[in-house]
Amino acid sequence: MRADARKNRDHLLAIAGAVITEQGVDASLRDIARRAGVGLATLLRHFPTREALLDALLRTSFDELTARAGELETSSSPEDALVAWLRDCVACAHEYRGVVALLTAAIEDTESALHASCVTMRAAGTRLLARAQAAGTARTDIDGTDLFALVAALAWLGDQPSLTPRSDHLFDVVAGAILASAENGDAEEKRRPQTRG
Repeated sequence: MRADARKNRDHLLAIAGAVITEQGVDASLRDIARRAGVGLATLLRHFPTREALLDALLRTSFDELTARAGELETSSSPEDALVAWLRDCVACAHEYRGVVALLTAAIEDTESALHASCVTMRAAGTRLLARAQAAGTARTDIDGTDLFALVAALAWLGDQPSLTPRSDHLFDVVAGAILASAENGDAEEKRRPQTRG
């Protein structure tokens, strides 16, 4: 890509990021183009769909989350690494209001422009979860798909104005539940009604 074309693309991404942060993922593409000082056709030449634009905005953040997971694996205890990554992931998903619904749909849609980025991010979290489970510091009845769903749920909470003040507390509750000790898991198993064979 020529230097001027890259500069134009980067400018469009910067404006799109600001508009989507303000208005959410359903922001008008026409409004993004207008604020960037270009025509809609120019925006669509660079990003033919809304998903392509969001993928370009999110890919850098997702790549950073993947790299961060690798760093945390070598620099932190399994439980600290998992919680730190989970917090970073929720913050990333919350950055653009309304993106959670797109991410949860994209993880299942192999044709989605966001699919590869979402799969990579989920794989990074899955590795951290498996490491904590192997160390006996995370419950073993959840997997990477569950962790991705919890990220989506926590990011959604942050999008709700009436719940935003509770979002940090609820994050701590969820993180504490993920890191439930084996003894807590055994106690929970004993409380469940037993089925007769």
